Amino acid sequence: MVKTKIGLIVNPVAGMGGKVGLKGSDGDDIYRRALELGAHPVSPGRTRKALEILSDIKEDVELYTYPFEMGEDEAISCGFTPVVFGAITPGATKPEDTTRAAKELVRRGVSLLLFTGGDGTARNIYDAVSDSFPVLGIPGGVKIHSGVYAASPVKAARLVIDFVRNNGKISLQTAEVMDIDEELIRQDKVSAKLYGFMKIPYERGLNQSSKAGSNPGEGVHQDEIASDIIHNMDKDVIYLVAPGTTTKTFMDKLGLKGTLLGIDAVRNQKIEATDMNEAGILDLMKREPDTRFKIIIAIIGRQGYLFGRGNQQLSADVIRQVGRENIIVVATENKILSLKGEPFLLDTGDEELDKELEGYIKVIIGFGKRQVYAVSA
Repeated sequence: MVKTKIGLIVNPVAGMGGKVGLKGSDGDDIYRRALELGAHPVSPGRTRKALEILSDIKEDVELYTYPFEMGEDEAISCGFTPVVFGAITPGATKPEDTTRAAKELVRRGVSLLLFTGGDGTARNIYDAVSDSFPVLGIPGGVKIHSGVYAASPVKAARLVIDFVRNNGKISLQTAEVMDIDEELIRQDKVSAKLYGFMKIPYERGLNQSSKAGSNPGEGVHQDEIASDIIHNMDKDVIYLVAPGTTTKTFMDKLGLKGTLLGIDAVRNQKIEATDMNEAGILDLMKREPDTRFKIIIAIIGRQGYLFGRGNQQLSADVIRQVGRENIIVVATENKILSLKGEPFLLDTGDEELDKELEGYIKVIIGFGKRQVYAVSA
């Protein structure tokens, strides 16, 4: 039997800025800062989640990858015997390594290029192969605006399995490669840019969509949602306000200077802390053991994510301590309609928590208006 050649590239630093509140991982300075704040690698573990499932078909696959933390380590740990080529400096990988690896994998005749990272990694892959070759991303970054990723590592594995079992003859779709300026993000300014398109294996429910921003005409609806939250706020409760334009409207209506893309803490309509990372939130919880915490979170337009995209400061540990019953979900009706009936998504990195959060949840869609909506891992 002829084996299917699959290429694997791991960006080992992708996603490290998430929990520590750096809103990205691009650049040597940010990487060093993430390490100083106690960040740990994210993408290797998410790669292993996909490869553990793919190990069921490892006899049908010939895995090609780059050395050490760019794929070799993860492949071997999951029982593969990969074909390894190229050279890197361990612990000091660069975007150029990703681009070089992608070009080499294509030259070696792989049928599908599987990679782990975020929007920056997708750009590096695009620089190498453009729209000429099938690719698929395992989500491992902080911000993922691009549509070239599977919805989760598990769903990436399912797409690859179908690709292999059908000899590559499954539906391919053109998806956007997007990225935003991380430096502007840290100034609470969002500037997204379309870089191009790549071809991806597609099956409904397994891929994530590219992110859609708020419609300028949604301001009235966001204001209604903010008014509803304020009207129903409980005394002495600490509200953890997640990123987004809808939640920012809530902060603006209170006259508070929050962060567009960070986590802010509000108690009795006053700022308790701003731009908090995971450690800061957990420390606040430890110092306030008798205080009730709630999360105010908005969905990502067209993608539908609640947790796991751009709000990794709200980690599994944080969410568990807050409790499902204390999660306040907000969304304009237009953002819900943009999902076309698909459920809200979860990708916290903790599969057990994702399962616990599945089901149905109330969503504030206006003043005094609620909608019950499905949530799925």
